[in-house]
Amino acid sequence: MRGRRLRRPWSAPGRGPPRRQHRCDAEDGRYTLALLTPSGWGKVVATALGHVAEVRRLVFDPLTRAQQRRLRDIGRRVTTAVDPDGSCPGSAPA
Repeated sequence: MRGRRLRRPWSAPGRGPPRRQHRCDAEDGRYTLALLTPSGWGKVVATALGHVAEVRRLVFDPLTRAQQRRLRDIGRRVTTAVDPDGSCPGSAPA
């Protein structure tokens, strides 16, 4: 349609530009890759400290030291079961 202006999905009031981009995977078209834009990464960085503080408050602060150690051990067992060779970024075999 000539002369028709396409509405950007983020042009609604109170919404900013997209913080991620989507692309079809070139090797496997069955799924889409989502990539953070610089704006999206800035949002991650800006909220990280508050997120960490909230997780500590809600998850770790109510637990005793012994419970925290048990939770750590459980997390390691689950991680090892899911990723036994430690190939996922940020993980290592226990």
